[in-house]
Amino acid sequence: MRFLNPLIVVSDMEKSKFFYHEVLGLDIILDFGANITLTGNIALQTKDSWCRFIHKDNNEIVFGGNNMELYFEENNFDNFLQKLSSMPEIEYVHPVLQHSWGQRVVRFYDPDRHIIEVGENMIMVVKRFSDNGLSDEEIATTMDVSLDYVKSCLK
Repeated sequence: MRFLNPLIVVSDMEKSKFFYHEVLGLDIILDFGANITLTGNIALQTKDSWCRFIHKDNNEIVFGGNNMELYFEENNFDNFLQKLSSMPEIEYVHPVLQHSWGQRVVRFYDPDRHIIEVGENMIMVVKRFSDNGLSDEEIATTMDVSLDYVKSCLK
C-alpha cells in the first residue's frame, strides 16, 4: 500500500481551481469534473459528490474546522508575501510569524476555510542566517539542526 494524495472537499470547484492556481501556482493535472488533481498531488472533490460517496447529508459536511492544513514551502518568501498582500480577498489565520528555528510562515484560508500554510524554504532560512553573518555552528544551534544539515544547505 502507498499513500497517494490528500483530498479536500470544496463547495465551488471553479472558485477553488482559481484560488489554487492564482494564489499557489498549482495547475490541474487531472480533471474528472467533480474531482481534480493539482500539481503537488492535491485532490479537490465537490461537496455534492463527496456526500454521495460517503452517504452523508450536505449539512453533515462542515468547513472551517481549523484542524488540518495543507503545507507549502516557498523559496522566495518575500515575493510571495508581496503577491499575497495584493489579494484583498485573502483571509488570514494569522499574520506572518517567525518560529523559534527562524522559519517565517503565514497561514490563510482557502475559499472553504481549509488552512493553507506557506513557509519559507528551510534551505533559504539557513542561507538568510548565513547572509546575516551567523556562523555554521550558530545557525545549527539557532535552528536546532545538525551542523551537517547546515553545511548541506550552504553547498
